[in-house]
Amino acid sequence: MEKYVTANVATNLYWLGRYLERVAMTLREIAETYDKVIDVDKDAGVKLYRKYDIELSYTNAYDFLNEAIFGDHSANLLTILTNARENAIICRHLLDSEAFGEIIALHALFKDTDNNHLEVDYKCMDHAQSLIGEIWNARSHREHQELSDSFFRIGKIVEEADHRIRHNEDDPVIQSIIQEIDTITERLVHDHKPEQKPMECKADLLNELNSKIDKIIIDRD
Repeated sequence: MEKYVTANVATNLYWLGRYLERVAMTLREIAETYDKVIDVDKDAGVKLYRKYDIELSYTNAYDFLNEAIFGDHSANLLTILTNARENAIICRHLLDSEAFGEIIALHALFKDTDNNHLEVDYKCMDHAQSLIGEIWNARSHREHQELSDSFFRIGKIVEEADHRIRHNEDDPVIQSIIQEIDTITERLVHDHKPEQKPMECKADLLNELNSKIDKIIIDRD
């Protein structure tokens, strides 16, 4: 295991994990909502993006996919993947060739689709989800888990926790995710003590998550 990872590299690994998980979770929601727009409720996409404080406008189900993925808003997946690609380039020396190549391929998939005005469909979204799965598998199956893997992993699970807290603070999975974050934090910060008191509201949970990340990254020597 590496003895030292700079705060800058740790931050980039952390955000790489967050961005990839954000894309994966958003794609799942888009796919589910796409079916609803077609068969159940044309405004399902509007309702979904209001959760992100975005007023999404579209004319039909196909237009919904394009606006959701490439629209001019803060949840634009191409922008998120561009950020992920930049983080990956900075951390290139800590990523194996397989994972790095798949991150570049994932960004290129959306970039080429946007540049060439290609149709966005289930095949495109499934390919993206497959690439993300392969990226995580490449990291989890490494023969020796290294310090850098912890920052990458914690970014992923913090993003999942953040999403679940913002959209459903009573989700029973949240507590198990926070316990996993505590386990990683204890490994990286020797004096870390898990929060014992119950969190009373969404803001408390989010603040606690942020404080854990500050200990891991900002307070590192």
